[in-house]
Amino acid sequence: MRMGFNLQLEQSQKLVMTPQLQQAIKILQFTSLELDNYVTQEIEKNPVLELNDDKQKQEMSDITSKEDKLKEIDWKEYINDSHNYTHSKGVNHNDDNDFNYENIVSKESTLHEYLLFQYHLTIIDKRYFKIGEYIINSLDDNGYLTANVEEISCYFKEEENIVENILSIIQTFDPPGVGARNLQECLLLQLKFLEIDDKKIYELVEEYLDKVGANKYPYIAKKLGVTVEKVQDYCDFIKTLDPKPGRRFASNQNKYITPDIVVKKIGNEYVLTTNDYSEPRLSIRKDYKIMMDSNDKESDVVKFLSDQFNSAAWLIKSIEQRKQTIYKVAESIVKKQFDFFEKGKKHLKPMTLKEVAEDIEMHESTVSRATNGKYIETPLGTFELKYFFSGGLDNENGMGISTQSVKSFIKDIINEENPKKPLSDDKIVKMLKDKDINISRRTVAKYRDEMSILSSSKRKRY
Repeated sequence: MRMGFNLQLEQSQKLVMTPQLQQAIKILQFTSLELDNYVTQEIEKNPVLELNDDKQKQEMSDITSKEDKLKEIDWKEYINDSHNYTHSKGVNHNDDNDFNYENIVSKESTLHEYLLFQYHLTIIDKRYFKIGEYIINSLDDNGYLTANVEEISCYFKEEENIVENILSIIQTFDPPGVGARNLQECLLLQLKFLEIDDKKIYELVEEYLDKVGANKYPYIAKKLGVTVEKVQDYCDFIKTLDPKPGRRFASNQNKYITPDIVVKKIGNEYVLTTNDYSEPRLSIRKDYKIMMDSNDKESDVVKFLSDQFNSAAWLIKSIEQRKQTIYKVAESIVKKQFDFFEKGKKHLKPMTLKEVAEDIEMHESTVSRATNGKYIETPLGTFELKYFFSGGLDNENGMGISTQSVKSFIKDIINEENPKKPLSDDKIVKMLKDKDINISRRTVAKYRDEMSILSSSKRKRY
């Protein structure tokens, strides 16, 4: 057997993902916030890029003009004028000598700070002062005690009844129900704070709280020796209490959505506009262009800048391509879901990624990336683009209806039912059949659970 080396030519086709193509796909998939963060990183890495913010320039010019006006003020004359210059112990007033609340900077206190403030005003033996602070710092964000009384007494080497007494003092603080060890104790503390005298409601919370969630009002009424209507009144009142008394002190983490597309109805047509305010406006710095023209083409500086210019141009092109792709997808959605925008959520049609992809002549994966995390503002509200893609079923007329529309019909049926005789899932199936919507009882139960709607037995009112 003879072994050796030889050369052989052959042709083959391969799909190669270039770095530029990978970047374009990544940018298309980004949400508005992720795109801003990515652009910020690219500006730090690429010196030829700059953020062209016209609004920021306008604000800077306004500040400059204000500074120029301040320089023109005769401060000597202003200070001598007692009407214009007033200062009283650091408190600001307006021309009418009213207190100016706009100059106060407020800071929201946490639950622990609020409770410690009340505790420090309480008259208590200094020997036990640290125990109360320890208990307050052992509360979770909802106001419940996470530590065990036995553990606290062992830690401070004090009797358990002393710890219990200090805890009972803290449980009288605002907000009502704070310092409880479980939901039952939390509700009882709030009932005592409200000075409720009816002993039956205390017994209900202590013994039959688990039955309240199951809506077993007749059973509770029999045990308490009252009418079912009275039990229902008790339960309605209990539901007004706060099961998490400390949550109003939780940090406020509002999530704001910036729509990528805005749809407005003008006449009989829906007009789409891209939200340019949310998109970063990139440009190439002019000083580097001049530097490139002034240097020799073969120099290292020009080669470096050339690479940076190519990278910057591709980034700007990818962002613009992302914008156009999202616009095309949104335009196709509005065209296919015209009845939804005209008549409401009940008229949402089944639609797949494939349909939109064929309409705009793009791949399904491209449409999927363009709809993930992108939002559209409409006269009916703000929706994620993926909201419009849902499966469905055909009615007797052969017309498709989406699952979102079916859920909307089920919700309306339940909202209009007699609360004393709630509709069963079987009855809802029959009512939907009258609307040419044929689904099984299991499907109704599934959709009802997805909308967090209770079963008929738990929805019943007495």
